[in-house]
Amino acid sequence: MARNKIAKELQLISHVLDASPKVLDVVYQELVRSSCPTTGREGMTADQVLRCALLKQYRQLTYEELAFHLEDSSSFRGFSRLEMGQYPCKSILQRNIKALREETWETINQVILGYAKQEKIESGRKVRIDATAVETDIHHPTDSTLLADGVRIITRWLAEGKGLSPPPCYAYSDHRRVVKKRVLIILNTNKEAVRQGAYRSNPLRPNSYCQFCYALTCSSFFLNFCNHTISP
Repeated sequence: MARNKIAKELQLISHVLDASPKVLDVVYQELVRSSCPTTGREGMTADQVLRCALLKQYRQLTYEELAFHLEDSSSFRGFSRLEMGQYPCKSILQRNIKALREETWETINQVILGYAKQEKIESGRKVRIDATAVETDIHHPTDSTLLADGVRIITRWLAEGKGLSPPPCYAYSDHRRVVKKRVLIILNTNKEAVRQGAYRSNPLRPNSYCQFCYALTCSSFFLNFCNHTISP
């Protein structure tokens, strides 16, 4: 009897999988789709591949971490139903798990959902989703760069607005070049006195305010073209 919380959860997941044998047929058909099951050395079974894939997603592991836990953890090995002496490496795990397409996972989800409806656990009428934060290459949001981004985007919208038909009657000035120069001075200087001086004599805020006023003035023209899409 498992005493650890994670081991108990794995036992419950294993019970659901055992009660839904149709998922194994789906996984097996997917694994043999691009390989010959009658040649080569004996590999992982459909049950093992599915359970290892669920472990990877459940614990948010990399393939290398999954391979380590399958070798080190008796709970993980028991859940995955690996044979004695069977230690799949990360490349084997990656090749087998990635063989399962989105359509296959959708079918597996439908089978599990059918089991949940039958056991009156879940009706499947609501979906809970979550957002994942992904590291990306963005600049640090300083005051000067935020103002420069606003000027750049507003100017781009105003330029695209001139391409509407019939063309709207408004005028604007492009301050992107002078704003970019000022931002580079502020960001690249090594002396605090020079940076402070650039802020004091900086036309960045007046130019940003002018661009904002252009946008307010042109908003009435854009309302007449509400069915025309301007890229953000």
